[in-house]
Amino acid sequence: MAVRATMTRFPSDPDAQESSGLPWGITLTPFAGKDENGIAPVYGSDGDLLPRCENCYAYYNTYCDQEQWAWTCALCGNLNGLTSQTISRYSLPHTCAENMSSFIDLELPLEGSEEEAMQARPVYVAAVDLSSSEEFLELTKSALLAALEALGPGSLFGLITFSHKIGLYDVQGPIPVVKNVFIFPESDETTQMELEDVMPLLSFLAPVDTCKDRIASALETLKPTTSWERTTAAGQGLDGVLLGGRGFGVAMEALFSYLGSEYGSTFALARVFAFLSGPPDYGAGQLDTKRYGEQYASKGEDADRALLPEQTPFYKDLAAVAVQSGVCVDIFAVTNEYTDLASLKFLSINSGGSLFLYSNTDDSTLPQDMYRMLSRPYAFNCILRLRTSNEYKSSHSFGHFFPDPQYENVQHIICCDSYATYAYDFEFANDVGFSRHTAELPMIQIAFQYTVVIPPEELPVSGSGLSGSSRSKHSLSRRLRIRTLQFGTAQNINEIYDSVDPEVVLSILVHKVILASLEQGVREGRMLLHDWLPLPRLIFALLRNPLLRFHEEGVHPDYRIYLQCLFSALEPSSLNRAIYPLLTSFTTPDVQAYPRHSLSRAALITSESPIFFLDAFTTLIVFYSSTADSTLPFPPPQDCLLRTVINKLKQERSITPKLIFIRGGQDDATLFENYLIEEQDVDGSGFTSMMGLLSFLDEIKHSVLEYMKY
Repeated sequence: MAVRATMTRFPSDPDAQESSGLPWGITLTPFAGKDENGIAPVYGSDGDLLPRCENCYAYYNTYCDQEQWAWTCALCGNLNGLTSQTISRYSLPHTCAENMSSFIDLELPLEGSEEEAMQARPVYVAAVDLSSSEEFLELTKSALLAALEALGPGSLFGLITFSHKIGLYDVQGPIPVVKNVFIFPESDETTQMELEDVMPLLSFLAPVDTCKDRIASALETLKPTTSWERTTAAGQGLDGVLLGGRGFGVAMEALFSYLGSEYGSTFALARVFAFLSGPPDYGAGQLDTKRYGEQYASKGEDADRALLPEQTPFYKDLAAVAVQSGVCVDIFAVTNEYTDLASLKFLSINSGGSLFLYSNTDDSTLPQDMYRMLSRPYAFNCILRLRTSNEYKSSHSFGHFFPDPQYENVQHIICCDSYATYAYDFEFANDVGFSRHTAELPMIQIAFQYTVVIPPEELPVSGSGLSGSSRSKHSLSRRLRIRTLQFGTAQNINEIYDSVDPEVVLSILVHKVILASLEQGVREGRMLLHDWLPLPRLIFALLRNPLLRFHEEGVHPDYRIYLQCLFSALEPSSLNRAIYPLLTSFTTPDVQAYPRHSLSRAALITSESPIFFLDAFTTLIVFYSSTADSTLPFPPPQDCLLRTVINKLKQERSITPKLIFIRGGQDDATLFENYLIEEQDVDGSGFTSMMGLLSFLDEIKHSVLEYMKY
């Protein structure tokens, strides 16, 4: 559990917070195996026996004062009694994790019988769009074959297709069998029958360890739905124009109902991989893509504001059904046509899944992203709770979760991997702030309750009480991870600035501008940044990012939504790299010249280095200058230092970055030059001019001087 604050010394009162001009909050990566300093939690058992404050319900921790019969809560100061059982337990304090560390991970007892606990198996379902092209299906097949290699033994896998009909595949026999259910074209209708009546769920879900080859054979049978089939099903216009055929909404609704019937019995979590080649345009959940295009120009509407909200609540409501069914949805959109991800995104972000967008099939990293996503550990059925000491509180929470309808500062996360990051914004609960006349310091406690699936080979051999037959099944483990932190307070504004973490500040700002953009449009999101000018370089980079560029500059609305979803889940260092790329140079592929350059053409010229490497998180570019010696190997050889750096970065990323090689003077260098943001305009016009970083800094200096006159 990694926790990072915008400043390690908190402002002492509201006036100090206001005058600092800085956001106040934290970022949190709850399922990270170690904290921000690389320290792992202390593991223990009996999490259900951990004492809790009778006033604020915080958990007992190492910052609490303990007496013989009672303990004082470090967060609210309440005195709590200790039970005789706890007194006996704490008579040997070094045997209890909560007395050894402020970062602990405790086992919790599972509800239900042991046999029910043994029933859990990971379930994965691929939902494939057949209203697509051969190239799309070939890419999807490659991605699913990569996924099969990443899935562990004991996993169950299902294959479903959708177009104007839903196809269910039974791959457990010698020959794949598909049964189809037609979708009604009317937008308020669903399917003719329940999927369970078409094929029993346990016939649909196949064991990966015994059916991998048969699943691969079934994937080879996937073919695009012909235009004749789609036209016949959907009906033709007067001019023979095809009227839809991608019944994605109906397929998802039917699938969630199908899986939900076995939630908690056959599986504790199901992950659905939805592969889309375009917008849903048939049956319930179809989207009107005509709202993108010349429509806004003719009506004088602001496309940057109108295209960001969802056009229908259908998918947000469907996400709630997925959550109730224990289903996490990952959406993989492979398309360059407007698909309205603003409406579709709720299926993924509300269920703890991810949203991926690939503009074409030629250089797509979809197979690598699938393998990477499924190879890393994840937790599910998670509950996240933040508590603070009395003087302040959380004002906003940000991330891919859904808030508890009853309890404040409680979030539910269906699926959470080791990269998933959330953020909290703080404000004072009163006008006094943190008193300078007491010894109490600001406290934060994060409780993260989660479940993991333990494969049979990781179960203890002896002393477990498990029979040989039960050891062949997967086991569930419910755990409670708690982190309690104490922060100092700043005596003056200089102490605040000295303790600032710019990467975390950027994270909080990105969440704020995304929220403002969704509610009031991109222009308002840009205006919000003028309130945070004490961080000029970060603000400069953020203004140049496609996240906040204008529609007329050529930023596709789906790409903007994709960036919103990606950026709002990244930990601070990764987000910082995505917003502000890093440019380094090499004398040769084996010798680094300079670790950092300004993002400008002047840096390329003055450094005299022949090779430059740009890291923009989602894209890695190796650029050879036009004056580079022709004897330098291009591209860099696999065993050189530069390749080692590249491979290390690729391994550390949550997604697979694209690697691009450009030879200056021969190849088109536009993509590389677009990242040289310190030469580009950031004023309200939004179009490139001669204004760069230095001009931007001068304008800020001038504005500050003008402000101070008053």
